[in-house]
Amino acid sequence: MKKAVLLIAIFISTIASAQMAKGVTQIAVPGLLQKITTDKKFDETLYVVNFWATWCMPCVKELPYFEAVNKKYADKNVKVMLVSLDFLSDSVRVKKFAEAKKLESEVYQLNAGNPNDWIDKFDTSWDGAIPATIMYKGGQKVFFRQGDFEAIELDSIIQTKIK
Repeated sequence: MKKAVLLIAIFISTIASAQMAKGVTQIAVPGLLQKITTDKKFDETLYVVNFWATWCMPCVKELPYFEAVNKKYADKNVKVMLVSLDFLSDSVRVKKFAEAKKLESEVYQLNAGNPNDWIDKFDTSWDGAIPATIMYKGGQKVFFRQGDFEAIELDSIIQTKIK
């Protein structure tokens, strides 16, 4: 009987862990760039890529704004991608954070190593500070900002980019 209870407990915890893991995907820089630029010449989707971390208070503060635009513009070819820059060793914390915040946008954890090797691939003016947001449309970068947003400001910028 004890073995049956233990097996059921292990089974349930395994299922819960697997469900939680669905919320965050590790991605390397080439994979992320491919999602937003490669073969997107005729793609009218606006990709809103926000770089953030669980330990960054301005980042955490603005995440609900990105979630709001993700819902508001879901039928307007806007795709929000939240890219965590937390250390890979903190992947469990990132997954739990995304689950606790009920993030519905696509959530990634960047597997990129030394930031000096990849930051310029996104924007040469980016010094690596977060939060940072980059928008792409038609495979081209159409917006970059290092720093946080207010909700109205983010919404306004997206409105200008989807026209």
